[in-house]
Amino acid sequence: MRQTNSRLSGATIKQYSTTFLLVGSMASSVPVRAAGEVYHANSNYDAIKQSMIAEFALAYDDIPTALHNYTVLAIKSNSTAVKQRALNVALEQNDLQAALDIATHWVVQEPEDVPALFYLSHIALKAHEYDLAAETLDKILNIDPNADLEQILAGISPESADDRDFLINALRASKENKNPSILVLIAALEAQNGQLNEALNTVNTALKKRPKTTGYILMKANLLTALGDEDATLQWYAKSSRKHRNNVDVRLAEAKYLVKINQSELALQKLDEIIKKWPKADEALFLGGLTSIDLEQYEKAEKYLVELRYSAQYQNEAYYYLAVNAERKQHFETAKAYYRLVDGSLYTVSRRSMINIFTQQDKLHDALRFLTQERVNYPQHASFLYLTQADILKRMNNKKAAMRLLDEAIKNLPDDPELIYAEVLILDPYQERDKLDNLLTRLLTIEPNSPTYLNAYAYTLALQNRRLDDARKFVEHALEFAPEQASILDTLGYICFLQNDFATSAAVLKKAYELSGSIKIGVRYARSVYMQGHIAEFSQVLQQLKQKHPNDPQLDQLNTLLLPQQMKKS
Repeated sequence: MRQTNSRLSGATIKQYSTTFLLVGSMASSVPVRAAGEVYHANSNYDAIKQSMIAEFALAYDDIPTALHNYTVLAIKSNSTAVKQRALNVALEQNDLQAALDIATHWVVQEPEDVPALFYLSHIALKAHEYDLAAETLDKILNIDPNADLEQILAGISPESADDRDFLINALRASKENKNPSILVLIAALEAQNGQLNEALNTVNTALKKRPKTTGYILMKANLLTALGDEDATLQWYAKSSRKHRNNVDVRLAEAKYLVKINQSELALQKLDEIIKKWPKADEALFLGGLTSIDLEQYEKAEKYLVELRYSAQYQNEAYYYLAVNAERKQHFETAKAYYRLVDGSLYTVSRRSMINIFTQQDKLHDALRFLTQERVNYPQHASFLYLTQADILKRMNNKKAAMRLLDEAIKNLPDDPELIYAEVLILDPYQERDKLDNLLTRLLTIEPNSPTYLNAYAYTLALQNRRLDDARKFVEHALEFAPEQASILDTLGYICFLQNDFATSAAVLKKAYELSGSIKIGVRYARSVYMQGHIAEFSQVLQQLKQKHPNDPQLDQLNTLLLPQQMKKS
């Protein structure tokens, strides 16, 4: 019997090269079209030519021809590679009927081919053909009672509760309804429907038949967790870990759960035992290292994490947390040395941590030199490194150097909006108006619908008190994408104020103030109310501002707008 290691979805079915697929010798009579011409695949055309025509049709986005030709090829061919390629194409195009036809004929041709049955059951589920799916699962389990069916349901569980109920009923009515694999599928569906107690009972039945199966043990633990029964979960993990002492996955799951419920000391004891028994268990070493850091057992953390320096999975994480561990011990040079070794997804956070150490050590010039060398070593992170250097230069009050650096960065990476925006934030809106205009125009060319960049351009124009109609269009467009963002509402309110549209300004700024609580926005809101001539309302708003922001000097200017008698009343 064949091993069932097929991948089952359109995104994951194994890809085959065209050269490998175009093998075999078979004839058929199918009219096909590719690249605008009509071809007749008669008895003189073999599978190679038909496959080539189908591939050409795909290349020219002629999906119906490609699907039709591959479906016919799959139905008439004995080649597994051709069938899998045909299924792959059908699933990629989300043509479930074509995929179902191909898989059905494959099973008809090879009724005991387990991979073919896996494909058919998976596609039947995807097409909501639940009775067919259950029938096919019966056939799989009749051939191999121990077949793992989890992959079939992964990622395509019915979306609606009604559909899940229909599938549950179909599985319960199947001939193999007592098979543990079927029971676990049913339990998963029940859990998705919120029927947690029913799912627990179902998985308990499966466990009676296969008490050593890791997936079943962990499913029960997850169901107990979902039911909120912490004591029962702890008891189940403890019992399972004792009973299956040689099952590293079960014992690790127990340790993870203990960490999750803040029993870190007990979790670390469990992890110590696991690592003693499995000294090369990378996940246990990693979790042990992190838990040790949390418990301030820094020597143990280093001992465990050092073992992962050459781990294919945890190397970067190990270096990062070794650096964190060293930093906690205030061994800053050691921490920097470890941070330097970090790559991958933790690259940027590790370099930010390094810069924080340089800052604490008052060595910003060293930080700048380090970042310059990093741009040579890691050109793929150039944008981040330029931005970090510019930020340091601003902190050093060296605005001109920051601008020169960003000019260089934008020259090297002309389409990087973050670099352009960083320079926009530095430029003076009054002294460098033309340069600002150019950069903001480039920003909106690159990302025309970015609320941040639209707001930046609108606010800049408002500060310059020019092109206010354009500024208002920009900020209103930004609000289409971020209607509840206080800073954008503030810009619109400010622009409306400059346009003497005080009613709109007050309404918008009131909302912005309610969202942010910013005293600056509150002052603008009050001024907009005052400019409408609503003195009583203005006095009320001012009182509210004084209560929320007592003794704030920004409110002094508002007091001057009140007449002496109004000031007495307030």
